[in-house]
Amino acid sequence: MVEIDFESVETTTPFREASLPTASRQDGSYPRPQMLRAEWCDLDGPWSFRHDDDGAGTAAGWSRGFSGGPQIEVPFPPESTASGIAEPDFHPVVWYSRQIGPEELAAAGHGDARPRVLLHLGAVDYRARVWLDGHFVGEHEGGHTPFSFDITHLVGGAGAGQQHTVVVRAEDDPHDTSQPRGKQDWHESPHAIWYHRTTGIWQTVWLEAVPEAHIARLRWTQNGPASVTATLQFDGVVPARAVARVKLRWEDRSEDLGTASVEVTSRRVDVTVPLTRQINGQAESELVWSPEHPRLIDARITLTDGDCTEVDAVASYLGIRTAAVDRGSFLLNDRPYDVRSVLNQGYWPQSHLAAPSRDALRREVELIKALGFNATRIHQKIEDPRFLFWADRLGLLVWGEAPGAYEFSPTAVQRLMREWMDAVERDASHPSIVTWVPANESWGLQHVAHSAAQQAYSRALADVTRALDPSRPVISNDGWEHQNSDILSVHDYEGDGAVLARTYADDDARARLLAGMGPAGRRILVGGAQDHGQPIMLTEFGGIDYQVGPGRDDGWGYTVAATGEEWLERIASLYSAIRSSSFLAGSCYTQLTDTLQETNGLLTEDRVPKMPLEQIRAAVTGA
Repeated sequence: MVEIDFESVETTTPFREASLPTASRQDGSYPRPQMLRAEWCDLDGPWSFRHDDDGAGTAAGWSRGFSGGPQIEVPFPPESTASGIAEPDFHPVVWYSRQIGPEELAAAGHGDARPRVLLHLGAVDYRARVWLDGHFVGEHEGGHTPFSFDITHLVGGAGAGQQHTVVVRAEDDPHDTSQPRGKQDWHESPHAIWYHRTTGIWQTVWLEAVPEAHIARLRWTQNGPASVTATLQFDGVVPARAVARVKLRWEDRSEDLGTASVEVTSRRVDVTVPLTRQINGQAESELVWSPEHPRLIDARITLTDGDCTEVDAVASYLGIRTAAVDRGSFLLNDRPYDVRSVLNQGYWPQSHLAAPSRDALRREVELIKALGFNATRIHQKIEDPRFLFWADRLGLLVWGEAPGAYEFSPTAVQRLMREWMDAVERDASHPSIVTWVPANESWGLQHVAHSAAQQAYSRALADVTRALDPSRPVISNDGWEHQNSDILSVHDYEGDGAVLARTYADDDARARLLAGMGPAGRRILVGGAQDHGQPIMLTEFGGIDYQVGPGRDDGWGYTVAATGEEWLERIASLYSAIRSSSFLAGSCYTQLTDTLQETNGLLTEDRVPKMPLEQIRAAVTGA
């Protein structure tokens, strides 16, 4: 085992025109990295906490606040040791309480210019209800997506020194298989491929002050190589003759790229900015984003009133790149690109789905790249946006994947569809995300091979993803039983490199794979789906169990290596088989880290390479 010395990278640069940070050079702490304001207040840290197993909290008036008893360290889930609670048993209802006052409001920028106060919650699993000073302010369902409430009417007239109490009640039924839950176990203790549950708050809670009329949402769309569109949504009463202005700048070369303005005539406007430098096709690639050259464009978006006075401003960033499929290849920037990915559970032993620190999110990206991968598949989890920022910034392709429910029912369909649509909307502007995966291994679609209803649901999930974002390929059901997939993905844990090489050797092998039963005994195509020459990728393979140190008695993998040398040889053999294939367009190794009883990672659960990192990289890349 070896420790890693990571190269430091400058992460802060003042924005040239105002106090706003330069979005592409931020330090990774802002919870919403593609729409920054200059001031915000982090509410992570100690909160009062209570379990409510018998449901007594509402009648007991806990919504008005409480103190005493245990403290929890937000945003770590109560099942984790990092939270200070460390109670992994079944507790379907939990409560949180915290004081906020003038200091927090001032840190958020609350004042005459920004009188409105928003309370943001990055993710609360699974159903949340929120109060301020005993007043109900709203609720949200969905364990992986953010939500916000305007609490101005409750804090706007506060006198000097007045304190307010925020209360959050989270409900997460461990036995409700209609909830999108990903890898969270319904057993009391983790078993097989499932892990400890993550209940309640697991991403940052924060305050932000905004003007009466303000920019509420922002999404970037690329229109070919020579223009981009910012779709802006506003809240509040927008002044008459208001103007939205977008200015783009490439800080790497201190180069202004373009500016555009439009009159705001509704709550939603599109501002299209021509990128005149891109008209020169010979120089077009200088600005393009890729893992090898993760070039980001900074943006400043302003809202001005009829007198040209600035009402609101946010900083953002974007990347110019395309992702598509054609003629059996995955295309990045319209050129075939060999996707070399690693499966990432996004799980830490001390903090579960929540990263143990913000720096850990950056380190995860750095580790993946150092191991020789150019992509990662975030498995059964909608990851913290700050991970996506570092993927954008440092250059790593990401497959965005929905956390699956375990049953097929009207409730499960509605819940997953709603949460997945929110996730696509949240993350569609990140250049690192190049593929959407709304379902995995027929979870919640166990009978899709024969059920017309489940086939309709599978098609609908893929099609609604394309409707929300037509700019990326969609995998309808990763692993097997595809219908309208842009990529045909296969899961194959064959441990013998020679056998793997024969399975994926040539066009005859490709035809046999698609016409017969897949490696897991599941059809690759169902519901009348046809082979249209889509790219085929081996999106789960490997999973070799190799334990260092004392090891776990219950540790397992799909195959076992007795020594580090044998482990490296077998990884190299599997990758040699993949490279010898005439048709595989990409691959995804299982997995990045050991995760509880799954001891099949390239790294230990503490993110330490099991053999010297350069040797693992050589086995993966063949170089």
